[in-house]
This record gives sequence, structure tokens and C-alpha cells, in this order.
Amino acid sequence: MGKGLDNVRAIYLEGIAGGQAREAVTKCTGHRYTQHSTGVADGAEGFLAFFEPFVARNPKRDIEIVQAFEDGPWVFCSAYQSLNDGAAQWVTMDMFYTDAEGLILEHWDTIAPYTKDTKSGADMVGGNRDIDLAVDGAASKALVLEFTKQVLQEGQHDKAEHFVADNIVQHAAPIGVGLDGLKAWLASDAAGTYEMLFQLIGQGDFAVTYGKRHAGGKDIAVFDLYRVAGGKIVEHWMNQEEIGPRETWGNSGKF
Repeated sequence: MGKGLDNVRAIYLEGIAGGQAREAVTKCTGHRYTQHSTGVADGAEGFLAFFEPFVARNPKRDIEIVQAFEDGPWVFCSAYQSLNDGAAQWVTMDMFYTDAEGLILEHWDTIAPYTKDTKSGADMVGGNRDIDLAVDGAASKALVLEFTKQVLQEGQHDKAEHFVADNIVQHAAPIGVGLDGLKAWLASDAAGTYEMLFQLIGQGDFAVTYGKRHAGGKDIAVFDLYRVAGGKIVEHWMNQEEIGPRETWGNSGKF
């Protein structure tokens, strides 16, 4: 595990879960901290202005990092948060850019309510957590890139079977079982159009995209996390957040 991933874990587990926000943000961020979580202002002081009151009003913070990996200066993590004995439950996916020393310089995220009622029956934060480093990470990213371009962006849903296993394990709450469930969702109004791929990173058999969809008249920031085996996508998680009006942003926005 590299320094960047260590610092991401510390921000979450020491700073937020452990209530040591000031110590963690001071230790783990670099010469700048550019923020894209729209409720949080830039810089260490912006982080503290949000998270010190957050810690105070949520005395019980059970946070579990579900998946985490790094790709050069980029770090991804997915986390489950239960606040105040389950009064609120959230799933977050986060992407960080770090400097040569692993200090965090920039952060993007999506935050969504945790639900047990997924269409496929699979848990939103369940599934495989272990990264298989024997798998070629470049090949995993290349497969996910072509799936994103051809199937999601170009709408060639009939090509999905070239990239996705029939028995894909589906953790995205609104998507049904298997390849057929995925294709049905892609063709629905709820899926809308995939307008922009902002970033793609990965390690081993995992790859994640961060991009923007437009559905129901709304812009949506979305992370799609994939696990690849045998040359196809075999597992999928999705976390999405509606992008609010510009006047509600505390920084330069989700991208």
C-alpha cells in the first residue's frame, strides 16, 4: 500500500470516523486541497468547516472502507457509513489525486443513501473486495474504457455481451440481475445518456470510471466500479449523486 492510499485511509478513519479532522487534514494534504464535493469549500479550512460540525452532530460514526486501490498518483475508495446507530446510512465513492509524497491535492466524490432493497438482491457494498494484482490492470482499464465508449456513450447496447459476463454480479441498486438486467436498465429513461467520461483509473482486476450522466432532466455525477475476470466485466457497483444548481456549490463543482 502506497503513501497516497495510507493518507486516504487516514482522512476517513482517523479524521472522520475517529473525530480527529484537524490532525488528519493537516497531516494528509499537500500544498493545496482542491475540493469537488460541492458542500465543502476548498482547502484544509474548508474541510474543517464542514467536518468539525459533522463530527459534533454525529457522535456515533461507524465507517468501513469497502474497496480501495491506487493507480499512480490516483487513489479510489468506496466506503459505507452508518451514523448514530443507523439513523443515517450512506455509501460514498471517492477519488483523490496525490503528489509525489502521497499527500492529497484534490478530491472528487459521490454520496448516496444506502438501501437494502436493490433490484438484483445483491448488497450495495457487498461482493469481492480483494484486488487480484496478477491481473493486468492496463487490460482491465482498456476493457472498461471500450465498454464505456461503445455501450454507455454511443448507446450500442447490443454490444454489451462483448464486454459483460452473462452472470455479472450487480450491486447497483436500480439495476436487475445479470446481463439482461443491465441491458434493460441501459435502455430505460432512468439511465438517460452518458455524456462525459472524466477519469478512468484501476489496479489489477478493478477499474473505476467517474463521469456525468443526464437523466430525467438532471445532471448526475456517477462512479462505476467494475471487476474484470476472463476478459469480461463480472461485477459492478455504481454510486451516483444529482448535481445541484451552481449557486449551491461551495467550490468549482463536481468535475
